[in-house]
Amino acid sequence: MLKHQDLISQMTLEEKASLCSGKDFWHLKSIERLGIPEIMVCDGPHGLRKQNAENKKVGIGNSYPATCFPTAVTTACSWDRDLIYKMGQALAEECLQHGVSVLLGPGINMKRSPLCGRNFEYFSEDPELAGEIGAAFIAGVQSMGVGTSLKHFAGNSQEMKRMTSNSIIDERALREIYLRAFEKAVKKSQPWTVMNAYNLLNGTYCSENDWLQNKVLRDEWGFEGAVVSDWGAVNDRVAGLNAGNDLEMPSSGGVNDAKIVEAVKCGVIDENTLDERVDKLVDIILRGKANKKPGYKYDVKAHNLLARQIAEQSMVLLKNEDNILPLKRVEGEYVAVIGSFVDNPRYQGAGSSIINPTMIDSGRRAFNNSPISVKFADGYDRSGKRKNEDAYITEACNLAKNASKAVVFIGLTDDYESEGFDRSTMKLPEGHNRLVEAVSRVNDNVIVVLEGGSPVEMPWADDVKAIVNAYLGGQSVSPAIVDVLTGKANPCGKLAETYPICLKDTPTSFRYPDSKEDVQYRESIFIGYRYYDKTEKDVRFPFGFGLSYTSFEYSDIKLRKKNLTKGEGTKVTFTVKNTGDVAGAEIAQVYVAKPDSKIFRAPKELKGFVKVYLEPGESKKITVELDDRAFAFWNTATEDWCVESGEYKILVGSSSRDIRLEADVKMKSEDDSSIVDLRDTAKVYFDGDPARATEDDFKVVYGGEFKFAPEITNDSLNNSIERSRGKGLAKFIYNTV
Repeated sequence: MLKHQDLISQMTLEEKASLCSGKDFWHLKSIERLGIPEIMVCDGPHGLRKQNAENKKVGIGNSYPATCFPTAVTTACSWDRDLIYKMGQALAEECLQHGVSVLLGPGINMKRSPLCGRNFEYFSEDPELAGEIGAAFIAGVQSMGVGTSLKHFAGNSQEMKRMTSNSIIDERALREIYLRAFEKAVKKSQPWTVMNAYNLLNGTYCSENDWLQNKVLRDEWGFEGAVVSDWGAVNDRVAGLNAGNDLEMPSSGGVNDAKIVEAVKCGVIDENTLDERVDKLVDIILRGKANKKPGYKYDVKAHNLLARQIAEQSMVLLKNEDNILPLKRVEGEYVAVIGSFVDNPRYQGAGSSIINPTMIDSGRRAFNNSPISVKFADGYDRSGKRKNEDAYITEACNLAKNASKAVVFIGLTDDYESEGFDRSTMKLPEGHNRLVEAVSRVNDNVIVVLEGGSPVEMPWADDVKAIVNAYLGGQSVSPAIVDVLTGKANPCGKLAETYPICLKDTPTSFRYPDSKEDVQYRESIFIGYRYYDKTEKDVRFPFGFGLSYTSFEYSDIKLRKKNLTKGEGTKVTFTVKNTGDVAGAEIAQVYVAKPDSKIFRAPKELKGFVKVYLEPGESKKITVELDDRAFAFWNTATEDWCVESGEYKILVGSSSRDIRLEADVKMKSEDDSSIVDLRDTAKVYFDGDPARATEDDFKVVYGGEFKFAPEITNDSLNNSIERSRGKGLAKFIYNTV
C-alpha cells in the first residue's frame, strides 16, 4: 500500500517521471498544483556546504560559512555515540537555518587500504565501530527533522576509476565487512536516503543492482527510505529505476525523465513500480516541507565550542615516553613550536566535502594564551612550492637546540590526499620527515603532532618522546591540540584504524589502487586488524589503541549465560577503575574469538564497546550486550547467517592487542552440517597470507567465475568523465560529483 496514494493518483505519467530526477544540482523537483514543493539537499558529512548562488567563483568561497567539524576519520576515534549524536544535531541546526532538508552523509565505507584518497571521510576499518558511529550521526541529524544520506552503497574502496571500476567481492566479505556497517546503521537509525556508489559491484553498477537495492537493502534490512544516485552515478536510468533506484541526481535536463515515460508506455517499467519510487520521494519531500523552520538561527559560538570538544575527545595520544606530556611551565625555559601547520592547520579534507568555516583558530594564538613559554619556527613551506627547505630546517634546529622541548607539527597536505585520487605511498612529505629527524638530533625531548586523514609511515617514531595524532580536527583543532598538550584536556581517543609500520605490510599492498576495471578483493574478510592479527604482523599502532594521562584497571568479568544455543546472545559485565591521579575516559572494547574453527576467521572481531568517564580512584561496572550475530558468520552455502558449535572466547581489552580479561562460552548449533570445509582448496586463507591469494584461490572463496564489468565504449559518459579527471575544470567537476 502506497503511503501517498491520493497524491500519486492525481499525477500524470510525466509528473511521476519528473520527480525521479533532480531539478538542478541541489534541488528535488516540485509539483506546485499538488502542494509538493521543491526541497534542497547539500553536502556534507562534517559541515554544511551550501552553494552561494551570488558567488560565481569555483571553490571554497562558493559556499556559505558553516561550522567545520572534525572529519569522520577523526570523530570515529572518539568512539563516543553521544558526542556524535550531538554533532549530528548541530549539523541539522545549520541545515534548518539554510533551508536544507537532507544532509548528504555520513560516509560509512570500509577502509580496505590506508591509501584511499577519501579515507578521511570514512569512519573505520571495522564495521561494528563504523556502523555504531554512523547510526549515532544519523539519529542526531534526523532528531531535528533533517534527513541524511548514508553513502556510498557499496564496495567503494578506491578513488582510482571510481566511476567505472568493478569491485569483485565474495559474498561472505560483503556481508561481514563491506555491507555490515550499512546494515547496522539502517536498522538502528533508518536514514531518509541511501546513496549509491559510482562503481560496479560484482559486474553490475550499484545504481542498477537489484540484489543490492531491493533484496538486501529493502527486503532483508527493512529500509523504508529512498535510494538516491551519487551525483552522475546513473548509467542506465530505466534499469536503475527497475532495480530500486528512486532518485537520479543531479538533473539530467529531462532526458532520463522522457526515457522513464517511454519505458512505462512500452511496458519495460511497470507503472506500479514507478508509483513505488514516487511514493518514497513524495514522503521525503513532504517531511522536508513539514520540518522547515523559516528564520531559524543556530548558535555559531556554541557550535564552534562543540567542534573543539569533539576534536579534543577524538585526539589520540600514540606515545608518551617518560610522561613528557602534559607540558608544564618552567621559569626560564621555553618550548620550541615548529611547523607551518601551527599557523595554517590542516583541519579538513579536500574534495566535495570542503567547508567554508565560520572561523579558524590559530595555533600560535592558542599557544600564546597557554601557560607555556613558547617560540616559533616555520620548519617547512606549507604550500609545498619551495623545494629547498634547508633554510627552514636550519632555523628550526637553531630554535630547538636551546629549548627544553620541541613540538613539531607535521602531516599530509591536500596535495597528498584528496577525494578524486588515491595515494601511491604512505610516506609523509620528505621535508616533514627531514625536519623531525633534524630536530631530534639537537633536542632529546621532541613531541610530534600529526595532522592528516590517513595512516602514515613514521621512520622517526623511536627517536621522539611523544606523538599526538590530531587527524583532521575541524576549525577548532588548534586550541584543542594545545589543550591536550598542556593537560587542560586529557586525551581519550583511540584509533579507529591500524597504523602499519610500512605500506608493504598492508593486505592490499600488491594491488592497490588497482588500475584495472575489475578489482579483485582477494584478501576477502582480512582487512585492517583482522589481517594483521591473522598474519601476526607487527604494527606501529594497533586498532583501538590510545594512551591517556591516567591509567585504568580491568577486573571482574562475568557472563549472564555461558551455554548458548543458536539465536541466543549473552551479556558481558566487568569493572573499570581509574588508577591514576587525573580524571579521564577509557574505551573498553569487547571482542569475540572462535578457536579451532572449521571456517577461516580473523583471530578476533570487535563486537561491542563502551566509553566510560572516571574520576581518580573511581570504578564503574560496565555492561555490553552481545546479540546472536556476535557469534555468526555468513554461510555462502546456505546464503544465510550461521553459527558454528563449540567454544568461543569473550575478550575485553583496552585495544585490539591489549586484552585484559577473558571468558568462555559454549555454543550449540545445528548449522555445523552445512559448513563447507575449504581447508584443502583455499589453504592461504587458513594458514597463509591472504594478501598473497592467487586468482584461483580467490575463485574458491568467491564461489566460481567472476562477474566482470561490461566493456566501456568510448562514448560512455562515465568513461569520459573518468578520463578527464585531471584536466582543468574537468578535475573540479570530477571532484564535485
